[in-house]
Amino acid sequence: MCNDYRLMVDAASIAKDFADLKIKIRFGEGIPNLEPREDIKITDVGPIVRTIDGIPDEAELVQRRWSWPGPNKRPVYNFRSEGREFTSNRCLIIADGFYEFTEPKDPKKKRKDKWLFTKRGEPIFCIAGIWREMPEVGQAFTMLTMGPGPDIAPYHDRQIVILERDAWADWLNPAVLARTLIKPLSTGALSVEQVG
Repeated sequence: MCNDYRLMVDAASIAKDFADLKIKIRFGEGIPNLEPREDIKITDVGPIVRTIDGIPDEAELVQRRWSWPGPNKRPVYNFRSEGREFTSNRCLIIADGFYEFTEPKDPKKKRKDKWLFTKRGEPIFCIAGIWREMPEVGQAFTMLTMGPGPDIAPYHDRQIVILERDAWADWLNPAVLARTLIKPLSTGALSVEQVG
């Protein structure tokens, strides 16, 4: 499951990508200083886009913690989407890459092999997420997961929900059924390379 992702673009570039889709981004907490980050890990702060007061065409970009403490105190960083409908607190998690790890091909290696997935032809993509207010940590988000699509299946038996660009606005609109938006990308939509 995804426990590490990447974002190397700035807030202005993100706002432009959303403006191209007629989604107006506001910065109610100020424009975040998004330093290029190769690794955003569980409990780190990362940028999300969410609606303002539930109005689908009014969105804000804020930075929030990735994961909240579960009942067993372990971080909830991934959340199964199957059989659930998300009618509130949807968010878009902005990334330009994510990592999966596999057992090393070389038996002498102690560390797992690290694979970087990016979306072909797109500078950023959005992962379907939800956010919550938690007494212990404040507001935090988690990534939704589903069964693997064709590009992920050789590497993992689950994957994060990556939304097509034309579904970003729909994800922010709770009137659009989540199950109509949660689906694997087509074969070849993701590039993969071994890193690290």
